[in-house]
Amino acid sequence: MAPIHTDPKIEARAAPHPVVFTILYLPFGAAGGFVGVALAFLATRRGLSVMQGAELVAIGLLPQVWKFFWAPVADATLGRHRWYVISLILCAAGTFATAAVPLGPSTLTLIEGIVLLTSVACTFLGFAVEAMLAHVAPVGERGRFSGWFQSGNLGGAGIGGGLGLWLLTVLPSGWETGLVMAVLLLACGGALAFVPLVPADPVGRSPVALVRFTAVELWQLLRSREGFLCGVLCLVPVGTGAASSVLGQAAVAAHWGAGADTVALVSGVLGGIVSMAGCMVGGYGCVRLGGRAGYVVYGAIMAGVALAMAFLPATSAVYIAGNLAYAFTAGLTFSAFSAFVLEVIAFRLAATKYNAFASLANTPGWYMGLVLAGIVTKYSPRAMLEAECALGIAGIVVFAAVARAWRPRAA
Repeated sequence: MAPIHTDPKIEARAAPHPVVFTILYLPFGAAGGFVGVALAFLATRRGLSVMQGAELVAIGLLPQVWKFFWAPVADATLGRHRWYVISLILCAAGTFATAAVPLGPSTLTLIEGIVLLTSVACTFLGFAVEAMLAHVAPVGERGRFSGWFQSGNLGGAGIGGGLGLWLLTVLPSGWETGLVMAVLLLACGGALAFVPLVPADPVGRSPVALVRFTAVELWQLLRSREGFLCGVLCLVPVGTGAASSVLGQAAVAAHWGAGADTVALVSGVLGGIVSMAGCMVGGYGCVRLGGRAGYVVYGAIMAGVALAMAFLPATSAVYIAGNLAYAFTAGLTFSAFSAFVLEVIAFRLAATKYNAFASLANTPGWYMGLVLAGIVTKYSPRAMLEAECALGIAGIVVFAAVARAWRPRAA
């Protein structure tokens, strides 16, 4: 078998099938999907407003915006396998606690705290899998591996959210739902046995040495044209998929006549499967287009889907088709994100570099969720989708202008 590692220091074993990274990343997506799909839908049914539901989702996303500050800890200590096991246990415990506490105005602050801590734990799970991917994925197949990797994120969010919502509506108590979810998350850790050991980066034992090394590595990356353009593409509101959590709220879904079963289907299990398919297609597309170009193309497609859904009749069939199309394009953009980031980062501090871009990319996802929820509250779901389209196109224009202004000099 041909050599498979991009990092020659990694143990010489055959590269695992990319589906291993799908399974390893599923708990990350499922923990977030339980909040973004299940709790977001139930929010307005349990006495919370649309804005409070959006704020609950935003709190879960907040650590994903700032996580690059503590990513060096995962790169420089313990090793990636150990961090994965520790964070997986914490993610499962946090998901159990989130389900066990009844959602309502009186418990909102407690649940927000649990969601926040669970999201922090999930960042370390992400650090571990992202570093494994950067070290193990063959250079010529990073687009393909990115598609499988992100299918665990979006597929986990859809399946975990839809399954969680269904369990919360059929089981007599929340702790039973939490127990089922926790067991399923822990089971994903079995795939860890198929990944070669990826040790911690030898960057120095002292905190000062770690900070200095991290700062130099990030500065060298971001001052390059490739790194800078990736940063700009992360910050503009292109391909965020933020409308999905707003569309999944009961009060918003009712605009199309969609109920709990429909939301659980399209924002949950079926949506997860479709988004996984989008990840696969997007990953293979990036092999031909390149990560950045693929992300721009896919972001434009997502904007078109939002606009089409805004102008089609407000029926349940349109809600189902629109959400599934949106989920597919979210899979496209998420796989392209991983592809263009893996194209520019090196082995050292892989999780830190990856999450520097991921934090930037989560920023528009975080504020777009609040902006779109505000537009729904003040205007209408149709206006929200129109705004999603307009902001996405504006982001593409901004990125194109920056890329044109910083063109490579002719030899």
